[in-house]
Amino acid sequence: MRVSLKDVAERAGVSIKTVSNVVNNYQHVTPAMRARVQEAIDELGYRPNLTARHLRKGRTGIIALALPELGNPYFAELAGAVIDAAAEHDVTVLLDHTRGEREQELLVSQGFRARVIDGLILSPLELEADDLRGRDDDVPLVLLGEREYDLPFDHIAIDNVAAARTAVRHLLGRGRTQIAYLGERTDSANQPAHLRLAGWRAELTAAGLPAPESLVGATGGWDRGDGAEAMARMLDSGVRPDAVFAYNDLVAIGAMRVLHERGLRVPWDVAVVGFDDIAEGRFGAVTLTTISPDKQAIARLAVQSLLRRLEHPEERAGRELTAEYRLLERESTLGRR
Repeated sequence: MRVSLKDVAERAGVSIKTVSNVVNNYQHVTPAMRARVQEAIDELGYRPNLTARHLRKGRTGIIALALPELGNPYFAELAGAVIDAAAEHDVTVLLDHTRGEREQELLVSQGFRARVIDGLILSPLELEADDLRGRDDDVPLVLLGEREYDLPFDHIAIDNVAAARTAVRHLLGRGRTQIAYLGERTDSANQPAHLRLAGWRAELTAAGLPAPESLVGATGGWDRGDGAEAMARMLDSGVRPDAVFAYNDLVAIGAMRVLHERGLRVPWDVAVVGFDDIAEGRFGAVTLTTISPDKQAIARLAVQSLLRRLEHPEERAGRELTAEYRLLERESTLGRR
């Protein structure tokens, strides 16, 4: 039998309004009264009717999260972080997979789920500013990732150029001077790839070192196989870097496999740094040094921004919110201690 607010009120010896104030976390309830009501809630096993609560506000209690690659561990971990952050606000997350395709990103951004969601968190790869500028859906939208749109939507990202420079600076500090970058995309406007390449080039230039195109490896994607193919092509061309900075951990892991097959030891012959801090990089035969974006902070900022838009629909200006990152030094640059 479902426990009601009335049942809790009778057990606690208080009014239904007082119980409602505690359940809704109103601040003016005294600590003693809150403890008294909470004890009754725990004894009876009361669970609030979240659906009714959301409907009273004209909402569904559901938000959508649209990501380009659910098979990529980074996005899978980010999705988990968003789900956890939303749960703290009694909000359910509906996942959409765009595969990084413009048509799918357009479909999601134009509100094809508008009747069932309160807002959308979108991580686009191919959408242009004009695609979003003409958006006629009034469902709040928050953008993730490093593409810059200059539009009235909140945008959460990390500083990719600074993060890339941090990675390259670490390799320079380990005495490396022939540092390759794997992950250039010549067939895409993907901004993170260009920003990380720009950071690689800027840090080498600041150190007085050349940044030749021979040390830049293009990839068709950003999976393990892409990293392996790019590393093999570079070595086959006669270029022998003493370090690699990879677009992400998956590319780095693929490159490390080829280095092993060619008899090159990581990190003694070639040091490697990745990006994303996925779990796979922490448990390989050689653990991976990586740039670790604060995924929990990104998720928390995204959910909070979306809820803020719901509470203040009159706000029109978009906000640029930056999450932190850190370099995690592991065996692929330090060796085993």
